[in-house]
Amino acid sequence: MHSWLENIVNLYRNMRNDNFALFDEDPLGRSINLQSHCYGEFSSAVVQANTTMEDQSQIEVASNNAVFLGIYDGHGGTQASRFICEHLFKNLLRFANDNENDITEATLRNAVSATEEGFLDFAKMNYMHQPNLGYVGSCCLAGIIWKETLHVANLGDSRVVIGTMVNKKIRAEQLTRDHNCNDEAIREELRAMHPDDPNVVINDNGSWRVKGFITVSRAIGDAYLKRSEFTLRESFPKLEIVPEPFTRGVLSAEPEMHTRVLTDNDQFIIFASDGLWDFLSNKKAAEIVQKNPRNGIAKRLLSTALAVAAKRRKVTYRKIQAAATGRNNVSRRSFHDDISVIVVFLDKTSFPRQPVLNLALGLLWL
Repeated sequence: MHSWLENIVNLYRNMRNDNFALFDEDPLGRSINLQSHCYGEFSSAVVQANTTMEDQSQIEVASNNAVFLGIYDGHGGTQASRFICEHLFKNLLRFANDNENDITEATLRNAVSATEEGFLDFAKMNYMHQPNLGYVGSCCLAGIIWKETLHVANLGDSRVVIGTMVNKKIRAEQLTRDHNCNDEAIREELRAMHPDDPNVVINDNGSWRVKGFITVSRAIGDAYLKRSEFTLRESFPKLEIVPEPFTRGVLSAEPEMHTRVLTDNDQFIIFASDGLWDFLSNKKAAEIVQKNPRNGIAKRLLSTALAVAAKRRKVTYRKIQAAATGRNNVSRRSFHDDISVIVVFLDKTSFPRQPVLNLALGLLWL
C-alpha cells in the first residue's frame, strides 16, 4: 500500500476506532469478551509491553453471591504480582471463614496485610539464592462485591472508576486514590510521615520517586525499602542499590480502603492498571463503556488507549503491535506499559445470601 493511502486508511481507522478489530491480531493481547457473574456481566483484557508480563489480573466468580476482582501491577519482576495472584484470594477466604463466613472491609484489609507479610517472609527465605526478591514489588488493587456492597483495597496507582447514572447521564466517579509521587498530596503525605528525612521523595529527571527509586508510595514487596536486611546488596541492579541503610521503612504496605453501598444508579465498574489511565481520562473511559456494546468492551478500552499511544508517538497502531517487548527506545515498552482492564456491569444489586465459601466456585483467571 502506498504510504499516502496507508495514512488515509489509518486516519479513518482511528476516527472509527477500527483498531478494536486489530486487537485480536495482537500476539501480546488477550481478552475475555463477555461472561456472566452474579451481578450481571464482565469483560476483561490485557496487553503486554515488558519482556515478561508483570501485570496479573484475577477474577473469581461465585455462582450467585459474590465476585472478587484483582489487578496486580508488578515492577522489577513478576514474583510479587504472581504471589499476590496466588495467595490474596486464599487469604480472603481464610479470614472470611474466621469471621463467620462474612466479608467486611476489615476482612479484605487483613487479607492484603497477610499477603504482604507472606511475600516478605518468602523473600527473606529465598533471598540468598534469589536476591532480586529484595527489590521486586507490585501495586495491589483488590475488590469484592458482597452483600450489595463494594469493598476495595488499594496500594499503588491502579484505579477503580464507577460509572453512575445521574440525571440520565453517565458520570465517572474515581473511587480510589493514586498513590503516585507525582501527585503533590502524596509527596506531602510522605514528608509528614518522615519529617526527619528531607530526601524521602526526590525529583529524578522530572519524575518524583520515593528515595529516588520508585514512583508509588505504597506497594506489596519492595523489601529493600521496608526492612533493613534487604537495603544493601552488591548484586542489585545499579538503579536499585540503596546508598545508605534506612533507620525505618520508607514505603508503606498499608492498603487504603474504600467501601461503597451499590445502588441501581451504579451501572458499571472499571478496574485498571495505571497503563490505561496514562492514555484515557476517567470520563473518557466511562463514556466508551456507556456508548458501546458490552461484548469486548475491555479490549475496546485497551485498543482506544493504544490508539492514543500511537498518536502521541506519531506512528500507526500496527507499528506498536509489531514492536518487540522490552525497554529500548523502539520496543513495545517505549510506547506503553503492561495494561490490565476489567469492566464489571451491574445489572442487579440484590442477590440470595450464601456462605462466603461459595466464592470458590467458578474460578476464572487471566
